[in-house]
Amino acid sequence: MPDSVASFTLVDVPGGLPLFGHLGEFKKRPLETMSRWWRRHGDALRFQLGPKTLHLFSHPDLADEILVQQADRFVKVYDPRKPTGLSLVLGNGLVTSSGEVWKRHRRIIQPIFHRSRMAAMANRMAQVGEQRIAGWADREGQQIDIAAEMMQLALEVISQTMFTTSMAQHIEHISRALRVSLKYAFDSFHNPLHLPSWVPTPRNREFRSVMQFMDGLIYGLLVERRRTEATYGDLLDLLLQARDEETGAGLTDQELRDEALTIFAAGHETTANALAWTWYLLATHSEAKARFHEEIDRVLQGRMPGADDLQHLPYTRAIFDESLRLYPPAPAVQRKAATSTIVGGLPLPGGALVLVGTHNLHRHPAFWPNSEQFLPERWLNSERPAARYAYLPFGAGPRACVGIHFASLEGPLLLALIGRRYDLQLAQETVEPELMVTLRPKGGIRMMLQPRHVPVLCSASSHLQPS
Repeated sequence: MPDSVASFTLVDVPGGLPLFGHLGEFKKRPLETMSRWWRRHGDALRFQLGPKTLHLFSHPDLADEILVQQADRFVKVYDPRKPTGLSLVLGNGLVTSSGEVWKRHRRIIQPIFHRSRMAAMANRMAQVGEQRIAGWADREGQQIDIAAEMMQLALEVISQTMFTTSMAQHIEHISRALRVSLKYAFDSFHNPLHLPSWVPTPRNREFRSVMQFMDGLIYGLLVERRRTEATYGDLLDLLLQARDEETGAGLTDQELRDEALTIFAAGHETTANALAWTWYLLATHSEAKARFHEEIDRVLQGRMPGADDLQHLPYTRAIFDESLRLYPPAPAVQRKAATSTIVGGLPLPGGALVLVGTHNLHRHPAFWPNSEQFLPERWLNSERPAARYAYLPFGAGPRACVGIHFASLEGPLLLALIGRRYDLQLAQETVEPELMVTLRPKGGIRMMLQPRHVPVLCSASSHLQPS
């Protein structure tokens, strides 16, 4: 058992009720509750959600031990025999699986997300983005929900880059299905009073209905690809062609469904939310927005951005990194201790449930000067903290997000693409974060779609055709 580099004192959060513990407080505002507890009681906390005992750890050293040093001792919480939480939606895919299943699937999927392949996808990302925002022309000067728009844009990017197909005709239905299913998954895991999905309540019927739609969509993709025998070198081809090194067996249809839906859902949900929060931050920080537009105009001179441009857009990338710091798509990383162990000098029994508080880490005043302020400059001035695990927007260790290079390219690229044409202005007073597996803006973000009158030297929009 590894020696801890620091020792911590475990604090039991006060105020729990008999039987229910802290469930009522947590359920109403989980993100704000975890943040308040951390500020009041410290980096190592224990609390109750009904019969469940959870540990909230919000220090880089603790994150290091759980996600990296003892990654083999801290496993995913999902049991395929008793699905709950995200596994109700994603099945036993890369995000939810453990052990040999996860190792085999990671080996299969990792190659397509290699950094060297991402640049080749940049042009497709930009083309999809250009097609999508072309539809904004008749709404200029009007209000739009930028969160919904980013969700639709990211959904179209993932479908056309990973599956070489357009989901444009299904976008509204898919967005609703994912919103309903992810909310259901979040509630099912954290609420012990949540009724099983087989009980015929209106909410359970709605959940089953949207899952039937999503299953039909994914299985339809598989059937069509097999029928046409067309190859595109995309993720779907990789999944269909994958063979186990030892047995020679391919993935079952259920495994194909789980992985395709995992990439489909996780691959756009996180980036879409990150982009929505970035536009909000820019709209509320005029100096940063002005510098952002100046950089884009100077580098792109009106043309569509490509992968090679990103190295010349350091402030745009810094904006995206800072947005991920303040509003990480996954505000907490959840694990379960497979065996009894010690973390930060604290003994944990086997089966202990642990949350690594990413949102808290990213705002920890011991590691981030002016931690609550939006300061993209910190990424240009080498102000990143010495503590390696004080910044974890994509997780860490062997189970770090497989799509890190994809998201790191897609985010700044789409920011530049949209920012060169539009000045997005906030059209509501307040925006409230809502934790629903990922960190979403509650009720969306209304913005004025204000066109920028920038000379366009080379626009691809005039000759792009919908695919």
